[in-house]
Amino acid sequence: MDDKTVIARRVAQELESGQLVNLGIGLPTLVSRYLPEGVEVFFQSENGLIGMSPLPDEAFACGDLSDAGGLPIGASPGSATFDSAFSFGLIRGGHLDVTVLGGLQVDEAGHLANWMVPGQMVPGMGGAMDLVTCARRVIVSMTHTAKGKAKIVPRCDLPLTSMRRVDLIVTELAVIEPTREGLMLREIAPGATVETVRAATAARLHVDGNVALMPISSR
Repeated sequence: MDDKTVIARRVAQELESGQLVNLGIGLPTLVSRYLPEGVEVFFQSENGLIGMSPLPDEAFACGDLSDAGGLPIGASPGSATFDSAFSFGLIRGGHLDVTVLGGLQVDEAGHLANWMVPGQMVPGMGGAMDLVTCARRVIVSMTHTAKGKAKIVPRCDLPLTSMRRVDLIVTELAVIEPTREGLMLREIAPGATVETVRAATAARLHVDGNVALMPISSR
């Protein structure tokens, strides 16, 4: 199982039936494939869709139906489409239960930086600022390191997405909860140890008692 699949499977276990859930560009879109049996949520794409689902087959791809990154997606029965103004009204109005976003860095204060890639021209932060600020729960899904460099750092040196503290960080190595006291290590992946997670993390990690083993659904 590759790293992105491990992360997506673990994030999916955080979702509950009936929730309105936004999936960001990239890795977060994989989460919709791995919902636990019996869990039904409403996936929202910020470009104007509730009822987003994985594309059943490439032959069903439609240029008018895409996720926030422009990739083709499916639509569940009963799904709804609407304009960008209505979509961001839902987001800014605090109606999203959960947003799952990728990350470039998260720091000890739980601040996320996820929109400016060093050395590359970017069009802007898109809806990330609104999502992190307004969603009821923010889950960051990202690899623990990039090119050997830690992504969980003492302080972000990339521009912050929001001043709001995120609620959970899920990587292929660990589940970490940002709190007022700092970053709490809650779970480690099978095959990992507290020491290997700390070695891959530039920020301070707090360990409160025994650390659970990350449950990875096989569904």
